[in-house]
Amino acid sequence: MATWSEAWARSRFVATPVARLATVSAAGVPHLVPVVFAVVGPTIVTAVDHKPKSTTRLRRLRNIVETGRVTLLVDEYAEDWSQLWWARADGAAQVVDAVPDPALLQALTTRYPQYTDRPPAGPFILVDVQRWSGWSAS
Repeated sequence: MATWSEAWARSRFVATPVARLATVSAAGVPHLVPVVFAVVGPTIVTAVDHKPKSTTRLRRLRNIVETGRVTLLVDEYAEDWSQLWWARADGAAQVVDAVPDPALLQALTTRYPQYTDRPPAGPFILVDVQRWSGWSAS
């Protein structure tokens, strides 16, 4: 197993286009969904965007309001297991109707061309990353 550092985990995380957002309800029920995101300084931002949803009362938002804690995971799978790795960001999260810093929305729209003509209107999830961690097979 290769050694990793917080800087290694953060750089792998930032370079990956999709993460899995894990939340948990106050009753301890886990919930996991894929999200697109941007990292600005110590903050990860993701948004509820215009893609079709089965409901507007999203469980991830309710869970964040209830507990305020999230984990985001990115990973690489390969048939050659020496290439496997994962990186994780753990932090305190909040749901906001509008981003407090325009740089956060700009980071999302710059990273994902799909947002060029239709930027996300929110709500937004802001994560104050408190720990970066990871693992690599080689």
